[in-house]
Amino acid sequence: MGKIRLTLACWDYDRTRALQEGRVEVEGVDLTYLPLRVEETFWRMLRYQEFDACELSMGSYLIARDKGHPPFVAIPVFPSRAFRHSCIFINTGAGIQEPKDLIGKRVGIPEYQMTMAIWVRGILQHEYGVPPEKISWFTGGQEEPGRMDKVRHDLPQSIDIRSIGPEQTLSSMLESGEIDALMSTYLPLPFVRRSPKVRRLIPNFREVEREYYRRTKIFPIMHCVALREDIYQSYPWVAQSLYKAFCEAKRYCQVSMYEFSALKYMLAWSIAEMEEEMEIFGEDLWPYGLEANRHGLETLVDYAHEQGLIKEKVDVRDLFAPNTLEDFKI
Repeated sequence: MGKIRLTLACWDYDRTRALQEGRVEVEGVDLTYLPLRVEETFWRMLRYQEFDACELSMGSYLIARDKGHPPFVAIPVFPSRAFRHSCIFINTGAGIQEPKDLIGKRVGIPEYQMTMAIWVRGILQHEYGVPPEKISWFTGGQEEPGRMDKVRHDLPQSIDIRSIGPEQTLSSMLESGEIDALMSTYLPLPFVRRSPKVRRLIPNFREVEREYYRRTKIFPIMHCVALREDIYQSYPWVAQSLYKAFCEAKRYCQVSMYEFSALKYMLAWSIAEMEEEMEIFGEDLWPYGLEANRHGLETLVDYAHEQGLIKEKVDVRDLFAPNTLEDFKI
């Protein structure tokens, strides 16, 4: 029996590059790795289930599992993580000086169910006392008009949410003052070109995020890797093969990063940055597997549930292929 052919869509990360380039193989699989941007991957998988496996938004995966469609099975590989205190941008004329000032304001978000938005709303509520019900939400394209949610959601009636016009963009509305703030994974263009009308809500975000991690031990998970359920049902062993391959690709990356004899990246103090992060996170600042990530995953599930995005608060073990949660022993 030869190898089965599978297509994997995943962005071009340093921690997955050995897999993308074929230096790490997936046992029993002839893999086609498509290094697509995450927005394209999410859209094509959630709308049309085009790939056998892909990088997937954790928020969208939770909603899909809750609704029972599209049918996916995840493995505990998390190619994207990010702290999110830096992702809130404000109009400088909106009278917002601190997070609690967002109460009663108009806040833009490209898609309400985005994992970034789940984390930011959870942090605002639990760290700063700003519940989602006290904000007016506006969804749509950040830089291009016409963006729509990739996954349908049934939000509580207490959430004030509306779509912006078909020709509008959230970035331009932020700069003009039509909205007061914007949550975004990307720097809005007015901020990039240093418009005096747009700034970060938390300018010292690095210090705040470092303290957040020391207190909570959460490095927020953004994405997982998911198989179409029909692929998993036909080839259950593929989940374990993919998991092992992603772990090995990450190991390649870690070994490379810890080689301090030369500056591999175009950052003058990359060695100092790495040493500082190792002091905070330990040697593995990007762990895979369930147990090493249980607290962060349970927090994300709690936030998604209390925000009305999922109806049932699922046990995090049930989110992943069972054969990826245990190791064999000799």
